[in-house]
Amino acid sequence: MRLSDRLFLVLLLCGSGSGVLLAQPSDTLDRGHTVYREHCVECHGEGGKGDGPKAPFLSPRPGNLVSAATSAKTDKELLRTIAQGKPRTAMPAWQDRLAAEDQEAALQYIRSLVRFSRSPAPSSPSP
Repeated sequence: MRLSDRLFLVLLLCGSGSGVLLAQPSDTLDRGHTVYREHCVECHGEGGKGDGPKAPFLSPRPGNLVSAATSAKTDKELLRTIAQGKPRTAMPAWQDRLAAEDQEAALQYIRSLVRFSRSPAPSSPSP
């Protein structure tokens, strides 16, 4: 098996079952960006790290949407949080305020933030 075939297989297996679509249509991401800017950025921040302008005044602080823990959640889990909110936090339920398509678009935009927020791991010093 060629290296390129193995790489494709690894990428395919890594993406299967995770609920993450690797490529999103531009219009979905554009809509998701708009929804995120209108409804999420004040708490979660531009990059999704939970550092928006309202974050210092909230207890508990808003979730870091690009963390490994959040990234590991399925789309279904995250959509449930978007729709139903999170008890005992400032995270509101959006199910009656945003169309399901807008909730999905926001989720896909949040997933795209993860791809662009990861920086390479620092190299360890040589002994």
